[in-house]
Order: sequence, then structure tokens, then C-alpha cells
Amino acid sequence: MVKNEARRTALLDAAIDVLAEEGARGLTYRAIDAKAETPAGTASNYFANRAELMSAVMTRVHIRLMPSDESVAESLTAPRDRSLTIKFMHDILKRADADKACYLAMMELRLEATRRPEIRQALTRTIGDNLEFNVEFNEEAKLPGDRMTVISLYFAMTGLIYERLTLPDVVATMDLDELIEVMVDRAIG
Repeated sequence: MVKNEARRTALLDAAIDVLAEEGARGLTYRAIDAKAETPAGTASNYFANRAELMSAVMTRVHIRLMPSDESVAESLTAPRDRSLTIKFMHDILKRADADKACYLAMMELRLEATRRPEIRQALTRTIGDNLEFNVEFNEEAKLPGDRMTVISLYFAMTGLIYERLTLPDVVATMDLDELIEVMVDRAIG
């Protein structure tokens, strides 16, 4: 396998765009090469099979959606209270708005996981690890709420993001600031 990391990353970013635009059925090596503007056959040199490609795309999606270390460090200078939790939820929404393709690609990966056990296993592991990371972060940062608070907010934010991406008119008239505050208040208790 080829080891040019910059090109590999460009191919993965192209794959994310293809997933977001065409769905899992449209995700072919040819489509990735076209989107990345690389010679035909390039993607197949980097990813031996579809399962390997999908696994790498999952990882890349999570990397792209992670907040920067600087952003987190800056946020953690604030008091560790309800308002900081609300800020973190708003930050998640801002990252989703800034990189809609990643969330749409993740939806496609989730749908593909219902049909392909190897993708289900990899995605379950990735999402599970991410959820555990968030629980540990909440505890280590001494943010309000316990494990179930983090899990509840994770599912609430995931639903909100997916609704905004797929059926934006459903939430168009809602005050998202108020909605996030209510979600945090109810999760924290």
C-alpha cells in the first residue's frame, strides 16, 4: 500500500464528500478519484477493499469533527458549570454546521452498518470509544453531570444535528439557544 499521507487524507476527504452527496451506493473508487482529482486507480492503491475504506472514512470523520485542543483549552478557562456545558453543545452544533458533509457521511455509514456486519462492528467500536471519551472528558474536566448526563446529551445532540441536516424545516422555527439550554437543564437535573 502507498504511504503518501497527504494524498490518503485527500482521498478520505473526497470519500466523505461522495458519501454525503451520493450515498453509500455511490461510493466507488472511481467516484473518489474523480472527486479528489487524482488519476484513475489511485484510491484502490490506498484502500484494498470497501471495508478498509469505510473504516478509514469513519476515523477521518471523527478527526474532522473533533474540536481543536486550543479551542477546548480556551473553553476550559471558564467556570465548570451549566453555562460551559451549554457552550460545548453550541460548539458541537457549530462544527456540524461548518462540516455538514461529515455528518451526512456518518449517517450513510450508519445505514451501511445495518447491512454490513464488519462495518457495524467497526462503527460500534468507533462510536462507543467516542462516547467513552466524552464521559471521561466530562469527569476529568469536572463538568456538571454524570455518565448518563453525557450519554443523554450525546443522543439529544445527535438527533438535533441529524434533524437539521435532513429535515431543516422541522427545526427552522425553533429557538436553538433555548432548545439547547432546555436539553442541558433536563440532562443535568
